[in-house]
Amino acid sequence: MRAQNLTKRYGDVVAVDGVTLDFAPGVHCFAGPNGSGKTTLLRCLAGLTRLTSGSVEVPDDVNYAFQTPSVYHDLTVADNLAVFAGFSDEPREWRADLEDRLGLTPMLDRSASALSDGYRKRLDLALSLLDRPDTLVLDEPLADLDPATRDAIVDTIEAYATDDRYVLVSTHNLDRFDGLADRLTVMSLGRVVADVTREEWSDPETAYERALCEHESG
Repeated sequence: MRAQNLTKRYGDVVAVDGVTLDFAPGVHCFAGPNGSGKTTLLRCLAGLTRLTSGSVEVPDDVNYAFQTPSVYHDLTVADNLAVFAGFSDEPREWRADLEDRLGLTPMLDRSASALSDGYRKRLDLALSLLDRPDTLVLDEPLADLDPATRDAIVDTIEAYATDDRYVLVSTHNLDRFDGLADRLTVMSLGRVVADVTREEWSDPETAYERALCEHESG
């Protein structure tokens, strides 16, 4: 999996500016100030946004969970899961495991429109995992969530990030990925200003703050 000189422009605005990265299986976090290009980069990697120039090489099997959950609001939780499961050959046991792991079992008969934001996020993550993609892209999966929901989502990510899978996460909550993230890419104004692995930091949040400080002072 690779991005080579990936550039995305919107008119005169350069959202991603010549990013080159090689990826390895595991949890890869992306961090940076708002407007740094994280979401645009991930959308380009997932094939949701057309590149202006450069290239990407990614597995065919990529699922994306948006910052705003994408679910069928008029359907129940169970019906949402059944619809998405219809596109998958995975056994029913996998769906049941996701329902249990993400605490969705008591909510199965509830309309998605009646869910709290936290449970809608849980459902969205479950939908993105139903066919066990090789690559999972998560855009701010922990934003504005209660601690219990954050724990459920992080635990699910940790359990999934095995067997040579790629999990790419844009997040402002790096403290919740301490001990889970294998790599951190820090972005500013569309460019990569640091790209470090777990062996190179004491914790990802400190690594992020140091990278931005060095970039701004340099």
